[in-house]
Amino acid sequence: MPIIRCHHLHYRYPEGDNLLFENLAFEIREPGFHAIFGHSGTGKTTLARMIAGELGGFEGDLVIEGAKRVLYTHNMERLPGWADVGELLQVVTPAIARKQLDRLIETFGLQGCLRSRFARLSLGQKNRVNLARYLVQPFDMLIMDESLANVDETTRSSIVTEIKSIFPDRCFLYISHNMIEVSRYCREIVVIRSPKKQPQAVCLTGLDASSTDIVGPSAGLERVLLEIVHVT
Repeated sequence: MPIIRCHHLHYRYPEGDNLLFENLAFEIREPGFHAIFGHSGTGKTTLARMIAGELGGFEGDLVIEGAKRVLYTHNMERLPGWADVGELLQVVTPAIARKQLDRLIETFGLQGCLRSRFARLSLGQKNRVNLARYLVQPFDMLIMDESLANVDETTRSSIVTEIKSIFPDRCFLYISHNMIEVSRYCREIVVIRSPKKQPQAVCLTGLDASSTDIVGPSAGLERVLLEIVHVT
């Protein structure tokens, strides 16, 4: 049973002249770390908000199976400034997830941020704090829209590997402009193209690698990269 089934999806922005999605169709069939990829302006964030239930007004079928709680996080979210980061994370974390929060703080490299106000953090630190607060919530699917932007490559690799380890049965949709990152980390890659190209969505198979799998050049990585370049 597919987790996400999108068929014959049509959408244009309110008062827009041109369709953003025209007969968009794809399926994601199992839990894991998957990606939505495409050039700027192809509608990745718009599609993410539709999947999360934040945006309607489209025609066609967009069905989410077996995922009652879908969360959406993006890299422009900000936490309030009335307390330090450690206190804010404790407030939003359910009691059952306190040990999990400690594990995320260590993996995300946030120990030095806990006594700082959110506004004083770097962009990469802000994104890591914001992602951590979503991961401790109950969810079946988490959409990560550029959630690791401004985070160095080594730390991103550790974070993605840890997420896969902690949540093997959840579904993640990862949105990133980094083609190498998407190819390495993700299982299914939904490439969104211009509506002038049909099919508008092309599904490719990524490497779904852990950090220990991606050291050095890889023929598999080159294959996925070439596939993405070809379809875009």
